[in-house]
Amino acid sequence: MAPSRLSKPGWKILGGLLLVGGLWYGLPRLVGGMEFFRVQRVEIRGVVNARAEALARMLPVQQGRSIFEDLRPVRAAVETLPGIEWVGVGRRLPGTVVVTVRESRPVALVMRRGRLQLVSDRGEALPFDPTVAAPDLPVIEAADSLVARFLTRVQATDPTFFSRIVSGRRVGGDVVVVVEGQRYWFRPDAGAEVMRAVAVVVRDLEQKGRRWAELDARFAGQVVIRWEAA
Repeated sequence: MAPSRLSKPGWKILGGLLLVGGLWYGLPRLVGGMEFFRVQRVEIRGVVNARAEALARMLPVQQGRSIFEDLRPVRAAVETLPGIEWVGVGRRLPGTVVVTVRESRPVALVMRRGRLQLVSDRGEALPFDPTVAAPDLPVIEAADSLVARFLTRVQATDPTFFSRIVSGRRVGGDVVVVVEGQRYWFRPDAGAEVMRAVAVVVRDLEQKGRRWAELDARFAGQVVIRWEAA
């Protein structure tokens, strides 16, 4: 007798795969029509400066629709919103759509039309209300990517110094920040070594009780001091 082309174990495996495939594609359609699996709420996670309620109202999610409907339009809608860097969309059965976002990080404030507006680390004006988190951030003259990137680097390198910065602006290709009425000049790519050198000079001047107008750290290996006018 000729051997069977497919043994009994093989038929069982094939049958199991067909069953799993049928459940994978068919079960959502089957239970999607049940009232138990209707969308009841939208949960927003990861918001810091945005308002979760306002964000939820902007999404193309209708209560009463099947929880198993395609969520790609929801992700696409969130990705178009300013101030959102990343979004993930999922489900929590039986009836919750979960949207997780990562907001752009604000590093400064800018005055626009008489109101303060948050600025991202990329120099983009953000639509978030600065009073929500009440950030204590430097005020810059414009939503400038060069100044914003510099402030981001300072925040990562020397958080204490960053917290003391009152304002910042671009001057030519350089950045000037103001701390307690005194000006600091930097190249926009100034790194940790420059920040440490400035900190050493400031400590020395404070110990000596010397009042100065500007510290210029744009030159390699030195910090230039400009004194207050007599």
